[in-house]
Amino acid sequence: MKKSIIYTFLLVIIFGSACTEDFQEVNTDPNRIDQISPGTLLNPTIYGMFSFGTDRADAFTFQVMQVALPFPSPNGGLHRYDVSESAGNSTWSTYYRWLVNLKEMEDASIEASATNYQAIALTLKAYALSQLTDSFGDIPMDEASRGEDGIFQPKFNTQEEVYTQIFSDLEKANTLYDPTMAMVYGEDILFQNDVEKWQKFTNSLHLRLLLRVSKRSEMNADQKMAAILSNADQYPVFENTAESAILDITGVTPNLSPWGRAIDFTTFRSISEFFVNQLNELNDPRRSTFMTQARDLDGVTTLGYKGVPSGYAGAETQFQFIPSNHNIALVQAPMISLVLTYAEVEFIKAELAAKGVISSDAQLHYENGVKAAMEQWDVAITEDYFNNESAKFNGSLEQIYLQKYLALYFNDYQQWYEYRRTGFPILPKNEGMENNQQVPVRFRYPVSVMINNPDNYQEAIARMGADDINTQVWWEK
Repeated sequence: MKKSIIYTFLLVIIFGSACTEDFQEVNTDPNRIDQISPGTLLNPTIYGMFSFGTDRADAFTFQVMQVALPFPSPNGGLHRYDVSESAGNSTWSTYYRWLVNLKEMEDASIEASATNYQAIALTLKAYALSQLTDSFGDIPMDEASRGEDGIFQPKFNTQEEVYTQIFSDLEKANTLYDPTMAMVYGEDILFQNDVEKWQKFTNSLHLRLLLRVSKRSEMNADQKMAAILSNADQYPVFENTAESAILDITGVTPNLSPWGRAIDFTTFRSISEFFVNQLNELNDPRRSTFMTQARDLDGVTTLGYKGVPSGYAGAETQFQFIPSNHNIALVQAPMISLVLTYAEVEFIKAELAAKGVISSDAQLHYENGVKAAMEQWDVAITEDYFNNESAKFNGSLEQIYLQKYLALYFNDYQQWYEYRRTGFPILPKNEGMENNQQVPVRFRYPVSVMINNPDNYQEAIARMGADDINTQVWWEK
């Protein structure tokens, strides 16, 4: 009996994503599941991976990408690029845990000839592998989670090998979807069994990851993205916000907010001056959704939207005001968890059009992306938004990247990955910052990997250069 099935047994019961007729009574321990349906592990995996990503957006991405910071913060901290050795531990353990479940789901789907579930398993596997390799670099893949086969010290695959497998899985998944075949193993919590939306998610994820590796000429990413976008019948992608991969977290057990206490989201916090300033310059209507207004020290008089510099030096008494804070409603269920949105697809198209990779209207895609980035938060764009010189399309990639940065707010590690790919937005360097004022570009491997898999760990490090937060991953070079 595989451990992942036991691990998720209770979640499966609560989510009700499998039918009782899928289980057989056998003369064994009645508390153990003997068989699973292709859908048994789907909802626990969706919730586990994507709610974790939302939590990490706040815990890590907000700080390194100058969205928010602890306040007061007398020294150290991620916003000063002081990254601990254990900063990536939960990322490593979480995605490998769910990869085990996805392998179980894929095997069950093949056995049941349930091709839609097989395609979904391949897609979610590609998502999890991308999160791991983009965060660490080389990772175990072929030999990962194979303890039952006697492999307890898995070899690391190179990042190129991982991405080659990701793209192969996404291509295969796209061919497997069959809208005429019902998804009969319960309703999934992301797309409610809408096969066409799942297929669009697969191809939109394919676009995201092709763009990520587009500096690597050997991946032929530009040609592949152009082929996807020129053939909507074969490769459908998101066409509106309603189709986006956005998980609704209802607050009904077990689909709960990752914040057990919403007050923890706003306690001793400040919005970063950089993030506030970008929105202020745009006179952006998302401000009231994302944050509170700053106040005078009297605690009453409002001062508009105003933040504190990330990585500031000196005492907090230098700031003679109470800075803007998170809007607590963002983490109170019902809430949303962004996975991959139509807005991101439009910004991908805008970038490719501006570069001449596709023949399309870059301004149209840019404006569509901006509008969709607001719509996904139920914010209405103002009629004069694009009359603002800062918002009016000027044809530059920098402007596209800035609006994409704003669109990727609260979207797991995506702002961080995009910054590493593009170098934008240009983030201020402040005196209190450590690490030579450089944004970290990867996590260090968990200590448990160094101890329990030393030979393969050393081999991976020899290829990459160093187990250091400043060692660029393959696609950044």
